[in-house]
Amino acid sequence: MSDLFDEYPMLIFALESLLALFLLVFIVVWTSSGKKKAARAATHEQQEQQNSR
Repeated sequence: MSDLFDEYPMLIFALESLLALFLLVFIVVWTSSGKKKAARAATHEQQEQQNSR
């Protein structure tokens, strides 16, 4: 494995950048899904309050 990095030294930078990109996308998807869940819960709560009146 170290021979591979010795032969292609830029490979480690490419792997690191792909990992950073994946992490960025994962964080964005995670946080946006949390906002959707909170909004859904709020609308569901409002509907229950209107139905109980």
